[in-house]
Amino acid sequence: MVRQANPVDFWRGLALVMIFVNHIPGIYYSRFTHASYSISDSADLFVFLAGWTLRYVVGSPGRKSTAWQVVVRLGGRAFELYAAQILISVIAIAMLAGVALRSNNPLFLEWHNAASVFFNPVPTLLGLAVISHHLGYFDILPLYIGLLLFAPAFALLDRYAPSLVLPLSVSIYVMTLGFQISVPTWPVEGEWFFNPLAWQLIFVLGFVLAREDGLGGLVRRHIVTIRIAAIPIVIAGIFVARYGLWPDPTRLPAPKLFFVLSKTYATPGRIIQFLALVAVISATYPHLKRYVSLLVESLALLGRNSLYVFCVASILSLAGQIVRFFYQGNIYADTLIIISGVGCMMMTAWLVDWRKSWKER
Repeated sequence: MVRQANPVDFWRGLALVMIFVNHIPGIYYSRFTHASYSISDSADLFVFLAGWTLRYVVGSPGRKSTAWQVVVRLGGRAFELYAAQILISVIAIAMLAGVALRSNNPLFLEWHNAASVFFNPVPTLLGLAVISHHLGYFDILPLYIGLLLFAPAFALLDRYAPSLVLPLSVSIYVMTLGFQISVPTWPVEGEWFFNPLAWQLIFVLGFVLAREDGLGGLVRRHIVTIRIAAIPIVIAGIFVARYGLWPDPTRLPAPKLFFVLSKTYATPGRIIQFLALVAVISATYPHLKRYVSLLVESLALLGRNSLYVFCVASILSLAGQIVRFFYQGNIYADTLIIISGVGCMMMTAWLVDWRKSWKER
């Protein structure tokens, strides 16, 4: 049975739409996404909700899956994400090659870190297979796969010593920032755009806060006070994002990663602002469900079929970039891209739901 709309699916669906829009650089409608008014963006929300969903995999007290079942389910999910990453990467490479041939413009072969695929294919194909080489704008699923490697350890620790889950995550995070530990890419030298050693804290925060007792229960009991305290942080984030008030790294004390606003390392300022935003915005869901139920149902449809929708959105965002290149990014092309892109995402989600319902019948 297809599950009904709920807050997790709704916010995940909203994140998918905003990721699609923001993955088309320069598009007019990106100014209406929250990334234009916030230090954090939809990637933070997507990872946080992934951690929140892990709570359902682990189970609540009294209805827990066995440890073996948890490990198998997480391993299966990681393999599913790996297969999806390989598929969309190959499709993206084929799209760039096709457009380069059709337009007789070899510059397309160099888009989004794809040059080594065409000019140094042997090691690069191996890098794609072991996810050490990522195409630009196709690097969220590798992060998710990396996080699922952490997930069994955190899930089992939550079962036997739940009070240690967040301290362990914070310890890994502090060491990563303090020693600037990165995950290297290969064969093109560099580092992962999303460092999983740092981003695991956002993932674990979602997992911990979804718990009905412990820190999650404490937050629920004091959510009104937390929301009031979070409002100034959200407002400050708006000013930083809109007026470019980013701190100057040359004037910050060491270790600098604790004070800069880095997306790669999910630095503290970014996480604090994101949590404040979640606290404030989460209060709107009951009102949205009451007054714009069609919107809530539509976004929840995307959210409950997130992997399929994300894969389609990734390919569509690349297609949107190509269209904008040829049409110079005018408002008419931008509008067509958004309408057709979101429409295809909705159709994908509907087809997945229909297939599930047909199999049940």
